[in-house]
Amino acid sequence: MHTHSMPARLGAEFLGTFWLVFGGCGSAVFAAVHLKDGTNTGLGIGFAGVALAFGLTVLTMAYAVGHVSGGHFNPAVTIGVATAGRFSWKDVPAYIVTQVVAGLIAGAAILGIAKGQDGFVAAGHMAANGYGDNSPGGYTMAAVFLAEVILTMFFLYVILGATDERAPVGFAPLAIGLSLTLIHLISIPISNTSVNPARSTAVAFYHAAGAPGQLWLFWVAPIVGAIIAGATYALITGVDRRQLNIEGV
Repeated sequence: MHTHSMPARLGAEFLGTFWLVFGGCGSAVFAAVHLKDGTNTGLGIGFAGVALAFGLTVLTMAYAVGHVSGGHFNPAVTIGVATAGRFSWKDVPAYIVTQVVAGLIAGAAILGIAKGQDGFVAAGHMAANGYGDNSPGGYTMAAVFLAEVILTMFFLYVILGATDERAPVGFAPLAIGLSLTLIHLISIPISNTSVNPARSTAVAFYHAAGAPGQLWLFWVAPIVGAIIAGATYALITGVDRRQLNIEGV
């Protein structure tokens, strides 16, 4: 299925996941609100800007390196496409470790840059995901869990559908990147939007303020959503690609 070597594929996943965290979480930390001398200038990009930034990271990297690694940049995506029979389970651990490490390094880079501004305090200001008191809108754990499951599920339906051989060729990165923007437009107020365990892990420990203790939800819920989509995509859309791939049809 892949002509590229494993090191090349992991390098691609590293670049893509780094860019996702640096671009998405970085936009939230640096640009969502713009303060000058403690006053909000109104020039910040806000929720809509951060949503766009996350989508653009995936759109750009899916075009840049998606042809090398498949462009997952997200442990839930890797597990979802493996569940759908599109990816080898034996390669899943290496992908997930690479994604998490890339995310943590991007989180460290964001922290290093953020500290270049006088008075920056990392605790509570590193764009972590959360529920209850740590949810931007004060949403409960159950509400956040449900949102993350549904949103990741639909993210995987878009990925599996856009990369299906019946889909228009060459447009998958657009659909996938823009779907991630849409997901953020819906759910930044709910959970600060994860749908990606590597993105959540990347900043949780730098953010502190209760985020590490809530990190489990942003592993479990996205993976549950991804597995549901991976297991049901062929059922719903009527073509089981596993069969097609085996027979070479």
